[in-house]
Amino acid sequence: MTDLTTARETLQRVFGHDDFRGMQADVITEVLAGRDVMAVLPTGGGKSFCYQIPAMLRPGVGLVVSPLIALMQDQVAALRAAGVKAARLDSTIASDQRRATLDAAREGRLDLLYVSPEGLFAPNFLDFLSDCPIALIAIDEAHCVSQWGHDFRPDYRALGRLAESFPNVPRMAVTATADLKTQADIRTQLQLEHARAFVDSFDRPNLVLAAERKSTKPHDRIFDLVRARRGKSGIIYASTRDHVEKIAANLQEVKVPALAYHAGLDAGLRADRQHKFQEEDDVVMVATIAFGMGVDKPDVRYVIHADSPKSIEAYWQEVGRAGRDGETAEGFCVYSASDLRRAIMFANQGNASEHVRGVQIKKARQLFAFLDGLTCRRAGVRRYFGEENAEACGVCDICTDPPVSIDATELAAKAISAVMRMDQRFGRGRVVNHLLGKASDQLDEQFSTRSTFGIGAGTPESVWRNVIEHLLFEGVLGEGDGERPTLSIGDDEVVRAIFRKERIIRMRESAKPERRSKEDRRAARGARGSAKAGFEGADATLFEALRSWRRETAQAAGVPPYVIFHDATLAAIVTAKPGDLVALGRVPGIGEAKLKHHGAELLAVVIAGC
Repeated sequence: MTDLTTARETLQRVFGHDDFRGMQADVITEVLAGRDVMAVLPTGGGKSFCYQIPAMLRPGVGLVVSPLIALMQDQVAALRAAGVKAARLDSTIASDQRRATLDAAREGRLDLLYVSPEGLFAPNFLDFLSDCPIALIAIDEAHCVSQWGHDFRPDYRALGRLAESFPNVPRMAVTATADLKTQADIRTQLQLEHARAFVDSFDRPNLVLAAERKSTKPHDRIFDLVRARRGKSGIIYASTRDHVEKIAANLQEVKVPALAYHAGLDAGLRADRQHKFQEEDDVVMVATIAFGMGVDKPDVRYVIHADSPKSIEAYWQEVGRAGRDGETAEGFCVYSASDLRRAIMFANQGNASEHVRGVQIKKARQLFAFLDGLTCRRAGVRRYFGEENAEACGVCDICTDPPVSIDATELAAKAISAVMRMDQRFGRGRVVNHLLGKASDQLDEQFSTRSTFGIGAGTPESVWRNVIEHLLFEGVLGEGDGERPTLSIGDDEVVRAIFRKERIIRMRESAKPERRSKEDRRAARGARGSAKAGFEGADATLFEALRSWRRETAQAAGVPPYVIFHDATLAAIVTAKPGDLVALGRVPGIGEAKLKHHGAELLAVVIAGC
């Protein structure tokens, strides 16, 4: 039986890393022993090594089920660059290449074969696999199997059949984001009830997180954030195709190299834009979640949510696409009650059962309570995923600039009373005017005799709007659909508790006008600190020379630059300044195949730059 020592030697020889990280060694040991396993490891935590290395060491081909063609393309390209025998089967593969791949799999000439769930259940394909030596079956992005997850895909449900089709082959479920309920569903659906589970911390220490309510000009805020990070690669997520196109166009007007990406674009154009994003260092991708799990670029420096995601799982998956190289990266989210209303509307319009819709709405409310909350961002995410004793990160917006909170119980009671006295027939604007004692038309005057008219005249309009949004986030109030959504009572029991002062409502104090400029100053200081931590003088020149060589090499090979080497490897070369191939081979991230293919050229660049 292959042991962990051999696996570690393979890691060093092929991928150029000295040792395993986190729970990788434990997961690999389990698979090498031929046992099923479920691995929930953080984004950037090296999940792929957990099935790639055992597939290389166990007899037969490792079958990897992956949900996206782009994801398969990236992984296969990176494996081939490292000298691993890997291939993929998807709708873009020509028939002759497909036949060659199938022959190689049957004859045991492949280490890894990537396939989509649709391709897996294509006619006769399972019969073909039954004649192949199978080393293991890895189900990547396994949260897609669960209706409780943030990216449910019904075709993943059928993957449970693999347990009967390949009873003696170890199966793996691998994901980065799954709460306890989703983990349990993955086990049930994939028939992994008896598999050992490895759940690592969900912490991403290199991520600096921030969130804020949308201002009256949210686009201006997005542009400020992007312009402060000009020259860096970033992703901006928006909820609709129109919003994506508008943000991208406006960024292009101020000379930011921004691209729009959504499902409404031609597939070829989407592929071209994704390729450009992967190839170039400063491109900003503005996208819907159609630009998702296929993103494997390691040096994305920031992710901005121009509209809120669907859940904390979706948030963590999407923001986790920044900083996969382990270097500092940033995540921003701007949010509003309108985003929450949209999320609830989408949940109610779906075909899911009432119970599932209820869970989806609960997850949406949990997200907004997290975004609008008063506790550390990273600690909040970790607690959501079931981690206990999660400490404050010390670097998020809550930790570095703690918001002032106020007891808003009395304000909440007045706002709720106004909604009730107005017969739950009106939206936020009229309710706020009613509280302030403003009657701009006959309809307002109709309710001016109610006891709540003007009871909030001494409180600014902005505060009342914040109170109502906070009550919406907590589910105390609800908001209907349509162009003019009306406010209603969302939870009668909580309302009674607020009136009796048994439930205390704490919310953020309204932001001061100078808050934005203060945050901009802090962002500028962070940018200067980041530059200071990098190379200077001759080292900076050598680093840029290595990046230029990498870019030209990648273009010649037709692959993204990070497939050749990550920035972290180039930085390690600058620090080590190797004088020969033996010294170069000791640099982390340089395996045997890459040393053989690129070693002489790399040394020439280093020698010329020293």
